[in-house]
Amino acid sequence: MTQVCVIGIYVPDIQKAIDFYTTVLGFEVNKQYGPKIVTLLHGELPIVLEESEKSSFNANSNPSGVVLALKTEDINHTVNVLKEHKVDFIVDEPTQCPPGRFISFRDPFGNVLEYLQFDI
Repeated sequence: MTQVCVIGIYVPDIQKAIDFYTTVLGFEVNKQYGPKIVTLLHGELPIVLEESEKSSFNANSNPSGVVLALKTEDINHTVNVLKEHKVDFIVDEPTQCPPGRFISFRDPFGNVLEYLQFDI
């Protein structure tokens, strides 16, 4: 059985990525593997940010197709926190989906992320 063992996110600016994922989303840096790669703490599934010269950001381009879904217990509070940080929302109002409600937004490089609050 194949299981996801890591989520890798390629970014054009590692420091800007670290700032966003730690300050805005609340992750913690686990380990820095040199100047261009870092692992973030996220339960049992590591998230690796890696600076890549091939990675570029264009606000008008489509995202890479990789979506990171994050769990929240209070989606309304999460929306307010993200709005305080002037995050670029795709879906800024909690919207029904099969397991609960979600919002969708972009990191500074155009990668799409979602927060999901599961129905109890």
